[in-house]
Amino acid sequence: MPELTQIATLLAVNFGLLVAGFLILWMIGTAIKDVTFVDACWGLGLASMAVASFFQTPDGAQTRRYLLTGLALLWGLRLGLHILGRWRHEGPDRRYVKMMDRAKADKGWSYAHASLRMVFAFQAPLLWVVSLPVQLGQISAQPAAIGALGWIGAGLSLFGIAFETTADSQLKRFKANPANKGQVLASGLWRYTRHPNYFGDICTWVGFYLIAAETQLGLWALPGPLLLIFLLTRWSGGPSYEKRLTHQRPGYDDYIRRTSSLIPWPPKRLDGSAS
Repeated sequence: MPELTQIATLLAVNFGLLVAGFLILWMIGTAIKDVTFVDACWGLGLASMAVASFFQTPDGAQTRRYLLTGLALLWGLRLGLHILGRWRHEGPDRRYVKMMDRAKADKGWSYAHASLRMVFAFQAPLLWVVSLPVQLGQISAQPAAIGALGWIGAGLSLFGIAFETTADSQLKRFKANPANKGQVLASGLWRYTRHPNYFGDICTWVGFYLIAAETQLGLWALPGPLLLIFLLTRWSGGPSYEKRLTHQRPGYDDYIRRTSSLIPWPPKRLDGSAS
């Protein structure tokens, strides 16, 4: 087991980097009066934790360090750039616009104050916890080789990245067709799960944990994927917009009733049988 001072130093340095980074992003968001880009910073920020940990762990098992960092970069850059592109194309997210307007009207907060308290203040600690597998998983020197569990994790992560990428591509093509405006995407991967992108994220980060868990220290990274699952399924993910879509899009209520929330599964007929 690595020395506690080494572990504490790595975690503290990474947390400091996140706090500094999100303070800079907060200032940018305040200047442009738009915080939508913070969603893209999750993918990029989680990847940055892998890179920062890589440079702080020269004595860690080399194959595991490269595997975790490479996969995290593949996932984070793909997701972050995808969301940044969507922001540049579609403009400010209505959720954030309403949140800021409500804070100003109800509480009299300035944009800077509201965005700091309601958007940026929690980002660093949440991201720090979620990224524990790519932090703790790189420290230990033993076992030096990737075992069966690690390779299963790598395969699961690659599957998650491919699944999420396919889902995002299908949604992008669907939105690009003017005939689909106001309609519900219920084909492709979206026929089997209402949140294929979240399912892909979870597979990816559970995979990272399995790679890390081959080390004694990496076993302690379990809060990372557990927090991600909670955030996506119970807090900032599906629940935050499904309620809105039920009122805005005809047929979305039926889509919810027949389609699995997360794990891909054949859709139900509205009479209860599988279709």
